[in-house]
Amino acid sequence: MTITLQSSVKKKRSQEILVLLKHLYPDATCSLNYETPVQLLVATILSAQCTDERVNLVTPALFKRFPDAPSLAAANREELETLIRSTGFYRNKAKNIQGACQKIVEDFGGEVPKRMEDLLQLPGVARKTANVVLAHAYGIIEGVTVDTHVKRLSGRLGLTEHTDPVRIERDLMALLPQPDWENFSIRLIYHGRAVCKARQPICQICQLAHLCPSAGLFDSSSQRINSLSKMLKSV
Repeated sequence: MTITLQSSVKKKRSQEILVLLKHLYPDATCSLNYETPVQLLVATILSAQCTDERVNLVTPALFKRFPDAPSLAAANREELETLIRSTGFYRNKAKNIQGACQKIVEDFGGEVPKRMEDLLQLPGVARKTANVVLAHAYGIIEGVTVDTHVKRLSGRLGLTEHTDPVRIERDLMALLPQPDWENFSIRLIYHGRAVCKARQPICQICQLAHLCPSAGLFDSSSQRINSLSKMLKSV
């Protein structure tokens, strides 16, 4: 669901949301476990259509066996697939991880590149993954990471009318100060996991509700469901 707001209203709303998110999640950071840029790159690729919790269960054994780009580039594909199987789409992920690491070894001296345009040349890497790696491995803020939570909440909060991640990112970049691009995304992800859930957002306890044009809509829906449930129980 997306809500249309005027540009000036979006700007003011985004700043207020940013302040509240910083207060609500002061220690929010990337929840993937890693020790090196290439490990973060791999973990982020694995996180597609998979929870960070599941990825963090898989990567200790993966990185013990293949700790760096050269070892991943030369890995036996079947063994790699077996190690990451539980993250889902494991064949495609293994192909992308190995392809990315081979290119890192061949074209970038074994080191994950620090430029967006170079990262986007790697198999399996789009702007979401590139933003995560640049921000958390190198402290370089190039954009806003748009995952499923950011996509959902940005629409509900009326900060974008788009559903395409690239367009959503552009909208958010225009609304927020550049130093806050990544920490806004991380905190929005935390809020999406804790409160503004996909199927049943808990609007009644949401501390952003007074800034959210969608809150009343979800509350009304919840009230109708609760009323129907009570009526059925009484029959």
